[in-house]
Amino acid sequence: MTTPVVPQKKSRGNDTFPVSDLVPDKALIMSGFGINSEMETQEALLRAGMGSDIVHINDLIDGRTELGQYRLLVFPGGFSYGDDTGAGNAFANRVRNNIWEDVEEFLAGDNLVLGICNGFQILANLGLVPAFGGRFTRDIALVPNRKGVLECRFVTLKPAADNLWTKGIERLFCPVAHGEGNFSCSPDTFSRLGEQEMIAFTYCRDDLSPANGEYPCNPNGSTGDIAGITSEDGKVLGIMPHPERAMEFVNLYDWPLRKEQMKRNKVPIPIESLNMQLFRNIADYFR
Repeated sequence: MTTPVVPQKKSRGNDTFPVSDLVPDKALIMSGFGINSEMETQEALLRAGMGSDIVHINDLIDGRTELGQYRLLVFPGGFSYGDDTGAGNAFANRVRNNIWEDVEEFLAGDNLVLGICNGFQILANLGLVPAFGGRFTRDIALVPNRKGVLECRFVTLKPAADNLWTKGIERLFCPVAHGEGNFSCSPDTFSRLGEQEMIAFTYCRDDLSPANGEYPCNPNGSTGDIAGITSEDGKVLGIMPHPERAMEFVNLYDWPLRKEQMKRNKVPIPIESLNMQLFRNIADYFR
């Protein structure tokens, strides 16, 4: 990938600072009331070789931190503002009403955005996915789970498209923890997502066959078993399960069985889980 052209100086209030002060491949991990997966996300990126700062949204609004200093923006998981006005809705409004121009400028550059669980809900409310034709309209929703309860369980995902996010991934095996993860959209939107290969991950069975909407392989009833989608330009990914919460091989609930099977088959026992490949793909993009 080509290195983007960067201006020689950038304004910070009444001052300027040289480009050397910028870290070209650093991530900004958004923090705020009710978000709770900042540290796990930061650790996953660090292991993949990418530095990051955890920044409260108020610091962006007040200008103490500038989004333009970063290359990756992450909306991590949690329950922002208690999801009191709908999952991710209040946080999305804080973004749109205060730093929306900064977000649009960020997206115009060679940068990436990742939203996990509550972060995916924020992206949907902002229209950052699917963003057909570069329009940030709300074309999808994450609605209450079909069973009407909070789902906390491990699920298996498989890539549904070949893109920068899914490179080298055969499957992900990670937990979900949401009450509103049921992906919903119009038939026309669903068709466009498939035709344009914007469905990044789908829920599936352990043998990678389709979940076909069946519980618990599809934990929430999502249309088309959709677990994650990208924006039309591919620079934004929203994903409902939490790969950052299962970085270690021993995070997998059946690791003792897997360990014994690997020992008997003389297969090296891994340290990390398969989920780390997603974060390595992000770090590799900026290299």
